[in-house]
Amino acid sequence: MKLLLPSALLACAAHAAASQPVDGAALLEHIGTLASDEFEGRAPATRGEQLTIDYLQQQFRKLGLEPGNPDGTYMQAVPMVGISSHPTLAYGATQLKFGDDYVAWTTRATPTVEVSNSELVFVGYGVRAPEFKWDDYKDTDLKGKTLVMLINDPQLPDPKRPRQLDPQVFGGNAVTWYGRWNYKFEMAAKLGAAAALIVHEPKAAGHPYEAVLNSWGRENFALQDGKADPYLPPVAGWLQQERAGELFEAAGLDFKELKQRALSRDFKPVPLGLKLNVNMLNAVRDVASHNVVARIPGSDPVLKNEVIIYTAHWDHFGIDENLPGPRTQQIFHGAVDNASGVAALLQIARAYKALPAAPKRSILFLATTAEERGMQGAQYYLRHPLYPIGKTILNINIDGLNMWGRSRDVELSGMGKSTADDLVAAQAAKQGRVLKPSYDSYYRGDQLEFARAGVPTIYLRGSTGKLLSYMAHQYHTVNDVVQASWNTSGAVEDINLLFQAGYQAAQSKDHPKWKAGAEFQR
Repeated sequence: MKLLLPSALLACAAHAAASQPVDGAALLEHIGTLASDEFEGRAPATRGEQLTIDYLQQQFRKLGLEPGNPDGTYMQAVPMVGISSHPTLAYGATQLKFGDDYVAWTTRATPTVEVSNSELVFVGYGVRAPEFKWDDYKDTDLKGKTLVMLINDPQLPDPKRPRQLDPQVFGGNAVTWYGRWNYKFEMAAKLGAAAALIVHEPKAAGHPYEAVLNSWGRENFALQDGKADPYLPPVAGWLQQERAGELFEAAGLDFKELKQRALSRDFKPVPLGLKLNVNMLNAVRDVASHNVVARIPGSDPVLKNEVIIYTAHWDHFGIDENLPGPRTQQIFHGAVDNASGVAALLQIARAYKALPAAPKRSILFLATTAEERGMQGAQYYLRHPLYPIGKTILNINIDGLNMWGRSRDVELSGMGKSTADDLVAAQAAKQGRVLKPSYDSYYRGDQLEFARAGVPTIYLRGSTGKLLSYMAHQYHTVNDVVQASWNTSGAVEDINLLFQAGYQAAQSKDHPKWKAGAEFQR
């Protein structure tokens, strides 16, 4: 009997893991609380933060989870600086209007940042991808210059099907790392550019210009470590599409013609013959914020030292009192983004605690701060990990749930990069669903920071049609509120899948591994 007991317990735990229900009503209750007027949009270092982190600690205690910080608390302090930038920007005799025409910001915590007489240079898509024999820079010296670049990957037609994109180059319809704004700004910083402006085209960017304004047009954050942000040039910004056309016209060039030229491997940077001047006045303040972290210790005496981390950012954009209407219409409630992800985190914690035995590996639940301000909470955790990154075998990030009903497909962002895909595929098959790649967002959430640190990740996206509508009308606006029309069945199914995938990783003798060619492979 003693010999049979461990395997019997394991089978029992596996059966329990396969049948843990997620409570859709409790999920909605958590979302409703976190996205309420009372929580004031959950901006870091506000009353909304205090209410949020108190609520999360209360819920983790109620579920019986241990404090996740080895110091015995549920908190990890994240010291930051808040930078409210007030820029003026001009080229030649043309001065642009902040907000309407462009958004620009800095993470330099200094009273002023100036860019004087910086040569404007069009660098196409701003991509250097040796595996595709693509280099938009051609060894051009760009130190001190201002780079103007296009969002997304080069949109190359398939030679066999001209109406479709070539799947052999930049993933076809997929948005690769090279297409993301973070990559483009990071390249500008590496090349020593004084500034970088990305042309905002709504379809190519995947979101309206309003989302840009709400994301970067207000106070921005940087970690309080005294170091320049390696991922951003001194001035980063977005240029509204029509203003970009006028800029090129002032340079005696045709924007559409240059866009077409940028689709060639032979493209070389094009000096615009214009100089940019930026004078940025900054109000700088210390920002004391927090990640919230809870833990379920593993049951295996050896494997308990390895960790699977579930993440979801708790923050949103707070209140903008300059907006018209009553106070409720000035609050960025962030119901889908990301009260839903935090609610899912609590439901998954509940499912683990309901198991008859803890999984072999330890499970960490990390609710991060300041994701909306450059993934600062995740960056801080990975610079100051509470558990060794080398012992962290998987990150499962939840940033927005499918609140629009069941879907036949499971959309996996970053599919093809690691063997963690297999964990998702196995659970999707058990649910009778089809796994397919998602063409959006892998490079714009906390999972990116874990991937950069070498940790394989899992990140699901919602059903495509409804998600596109959400991105166009609610994303990063005050309209991201709880909707009476929501159907939680799809969210519940996805939460169960993520619970199951994490549980299987916690029990398996094998670690998820990066696949050959993945940009984050170590």
